[in-house]
Amino acid sequence: MILDKDISELYGVETFNLNKAVKRNLEKFPVDFMFQITKEEFNNLIFHFGISRWGGTRKLPYAFTEQGVAMLSSVLKSKRAVQVNIQIMRTFVKLREILSTHKELAQKLRELELKVESHDEKITVIFEAINQLLQPPEKPARKIGFDIQEPKVRYRTK
Repeated sequence: MILDKDISELYGVETFNLNKAVKRNLEKFPVDFMFQITKEEFNNLIFHFGISRWGGTRKLPYAFTEQGVAMLSSVLKSKRAVQVNIQIMRTFVKLREILSTHKELAQKLRELELKVESHDEKITVIFEAINQLLQPPEKPARKIGFDIQEPKVRYRTK
């Protein structure tokens, strides 16, 4: 998303004139290309970016999506507008590539995490088995007292 104020700066036109050109061609800007942000969203922007409440924006700004920025090239026909549009479109493409890379990386990390978890369980079992093998064998418990056995006497029979 790019706010009207920011995109008008890039194009080198006043925000008022940019919005006027857009309003003359509203049929080219459906809601998924451009929309006016809400008061709550605007207050959030003021809070996060420290935008002054005095002066500056008197109306709620418009936000342009990637498609809306592309459509601006048909409304603003200056050479600068065309060049800026090309750069903005390249930036959107780069952002999509970065997001895609992060999604792929996140997926690979999840897969690795699952492998490590299963390996951890197997390694734990192996270590437990090794520890059992390393322990000295248990000696049988000693008996207290003596075992008295009858002497074995052999008798001869005639």
